[in-house]
Amino acid sequence: MTKNVFLAVFVISTAVHLVASLRQDKKTRDITKPFILLSLLGFYLSAARSVSAAIVLALIFSWIGDILLIPNGVKWFTAGGISFMISHAFFIAGYWKDVAFSKIPEWMIVLLAVFFAAAVFHIFSRLKPYLPKALFYPMFLYLLINGAMNCFAIFRCVSLPTTATITTAVGAALFFISDTSLFFVRFKKDGRLKTHFLVMLTYSVGEFLIVLGLL
Repeated sequence: MTKNVFLAVFVISTAVHLVASLRQDKKTRDITKPFILLSLLGFYLSAARSVSAAIVLALIFSWIGDILLIPNGVKWFTAGGISFMISHAFFIAGYWKDVAFSKIPEWMIVLLAVFFAAAVFHIFSRLKPYLPKALFYPMFLYLLINGAMNCFAIFRCVSLPTTATITTAVGAALFFISDTSLFFVRFKKDGRLKTHFLVMLTYSVGEFLIVLGLL
């Protein structure tokens, strides 16, 4: 019963936040944003048969990152990015125990590393003219770490190919798309992405699928 209450709060707060994002209603976005990850954390804690400390910490640091990104300004954006970087590290730690490296072909490790490195290089080649110089390399490193989190989600999927591990891997991919979208919304003001709708849709659904797959 408790998990259903948390899930309902997650769905409602996410839906209201997404509508507010479309309308560019910053006040409503700021009010609803803290409830998204907080309710997802509650859902995980109440639904998990065996709670992983690493996953709990990953969700907590994601929530802290959400809060830190609410105010405008480079310092807040940097602090939020650091919190999310820590979150990705804890997600990797949470996936690690399910990864059987003996089942991961070397070519796959190399291919995934090259793929995400190339993706990050391409993204930042487009972003470079719009980014403050002080943020370029920290943001570059951050997205590489997000890519590493994706790699371990895929390694977990290859080690134990089930609906659950595939679900988590899809969620991780959406998280990567969300971060990429956020960078363009925040810094490329003349781009196609004008609102935080895509950012928060892929982020909320991504985090939910990660948790659902881990359950």
